[in-house]
Amino acid sequence: MDAKWQQLKDWMEACENIVFFGGAGVSTESGIPDFRSENGIFAAVNAYGYQPEVILSHSFFSAHPEIFFQYYKKNLLYPNAKPNDCHKALADLEKIGKLRSVITQNIDDLHQKAGSKVVHELHGTLYRNFCIDCGKTFDLDYVTKDEGITRCDRCGGMVRPDVVLYEEGLDEDTIRKAVDDIAKADLLIVGGTSLNVYPAAGFLQYFRGKHLVLINKSETPFDHRADLVIRDNIAQVMRAVVPEV
Repeated sequence: MDAKWQQLKDWMEACENIVFFGGAGVSTESGIPDFRSENGIFAAVNAYGYQPEVILSHSFFSAHPEIFFQYYKKNLLYPNAKPNDCHKALADLEKIGKLRSVITQNIDDLHQKAGSKVVHELHGTLYRNFCIDCGKTFDLDYVTKDEGITRCDRCGGMVRPDVVLYEEGLDEDTIRKAVDDIAKADLLIVGGTSLNVYPAAGFLQYFRGKHLVLINKSETPFDHRADLVIRDNIAQVMRAVVPEV
């Protein structure tokens, strides 16, 4: 085994309170593109005449719901994606009592599908949807029946995904739980994220534990603060260092 992988494995075996903080790179092995790479979702040319960050904003959703719904249903939904070895390894790590929680910036529900029970979704999830007028909730199947605006079957209001759009704030309770877990962790593993998106990236400042490990294919602003930096495929790394349960 690679020396860095072995070091991570040794630390995981020695620590009893591990937290994993992940981003889009965790799910690319499952066929879900990230957002900002050259092949990412935001790099794709769209036919709407607006930047993706604009379309996925609260003000645009309110002003142009038809375009918003068409764009997000076409570009953000991957209902057939399956958990990869990173998701599975983290679920196994939780089963053996080592992992306190997963903190994710992703909105694809793959950690839960892999079996993880404690998942703090900083940006929400596409698998929960709610009527903005009456609050009734809906699953993904309900909103994928057509490409246009999804309407509530009770009051006719628009049904939007329970995700954090641009211009919206993160859920305060989710923030509190994530920060608390990071502050109490003795090993924090950060993977598949460039750590350029705030406020989420700022959560790392609360870590006071023994070891900070970064697993990402490209450089991050926090590399110099890490005790260990691994540039390899995160799914391969995590499956190699976590015993299958």
